[in-house]
Amino acid sequence: MRLAEIFERVIGRDAPLEFRAFDGSRAGDPDAPVRVEVRSPIALSYLASAPGELGLARAYVSGTIDIHGDMYTALASMSAATLDGIPPRTQAEILARLGMYRLWWPARRPDAESRLRGRKHSKKRDQDAISHHYDVSNRFYEWVLGPSMAYTCAVYPDGDASLEEAQWTKHDLVARKLGLEPGMRLLDVGCGWGGMVMHAAKHYRVRALGVTLSRKQAEWGQKAIAEAGLTELAEIRHLDYRDVAESGFDAVSSIGLTEHIGKAHLGEYFRSLHDKLRPGGRLLNHCITRPDTKPAKVGGFLNRYVFPDGELESPGYLMTQMHDNGFEVRHEENLREHYAKTLTQWCANLDEHWDEAVREVGVGRARVWRLYMAGSRLGFDRNTVQLHQMLGVRLDGTASHMPLRPTW
Repeated sequence: MRLAEIFERVIGRDAPLEFRAFDGSRAGDPDAPVRVEVRSPIALSYLASAPGELGLARAYVSGTIDIHGDMYTALASMSAATLDGIPPRTQAEILARLGMYRLWWPARRPDAESRLRGRKHSKKRDQDAISHHYDVSNRFYEWVLGPSMAYTCAVYPDGDASLEEAQWTKHDLVARKLGLEPGMRLLDVGCGWGGMVMHAAKHYRVRALGVTLSRKQAEWGQKAIAEAGLTELAEIRHLDYRDVAESGFDAVSSIGLTEHIGKAHLGEYFRSLHDKLRPGGRLLNHCITRPDTKPAKVGGFLNRYVFPDGELESPGYLMTQMHDNGFEVRHEENLREHYAKTLTQWCANLDEHWDEAVREVGVGRARVWRLYMAGSRLGFDRNTVQLHQMLGVRLDGTASHMPLRPTW
């Protein structure tokens, strides 16, 4: 059996894909919108050494497998790949063939793969994990994220809204849930490039402090604050949220940080944010979650290439941790479909700036982002991941100071 035929058998004959391989073989639909090309024996070595998504990712990131056409369509078609239904004799032939390539063409891990050292979720290791993902290139992120530089799920007021409109709506929704008013103090942990900090300062006249472990984010954000004339109200520090000295904030926003905390540390995380608030102060926690209660870390590809040490928990578990560490949860909503739309537009932005992105960060890292964003979109579409916002309040005795009905 030739290589292209093997791929067709494993992925499925009905997939809208064409397969080509370095041995000259072809299979699948020659008029398909997407072509999968196995360019080197090393691709088979990656697949043999790490069957499944990690091996496929290594082959794609290294360029030994190419995907021509829409990445989302390719991943949606290949996600059901399995040896189930293939006769045992054919399975044995396929596995023997892969093992041969692993033996003859041993492959090293691509340079874009993370290699963290030290105690998990120590401040030093967390710094390295964040730097791996976020200290890539501000210019690269400008192309992918657009003018908002918001790297979290947007909120679409309607289906035709632009990415910029949706990111503005997200920041304003957070501000309104927190009940921001002029003169209040906001702490934004994991603030990224400062979108929430600047929105609160500009539109609500709030004194806003943002902290991030990414030095490049902090530098970009401070420059943007100065250019917007908001230096009297807004500040971004290159700082671990655990090292913020101030307290007595009226509100805390955490937009996309919780995924980096780790299950074992979630109680400490929520307790520390509780202690930063004055009585009656509110926390808005916005993060990716699992759709079930089964404990799991971020998958092999995401953990090695995208979000090292990332962990996702269920919304119920997060809500329990909030309750057990001083918060009364007052509102919760799932924005899963909004994140799928956000990722669709980020993918389109990357495709539009592909050549510039490759020159800026290298082809391997650009491939990582193309693969992970399309795969994440598929996850939100298929409900294997979700995005939840949870609003909690630090009670003032027994008083919540919340409106009888939501005002946002």
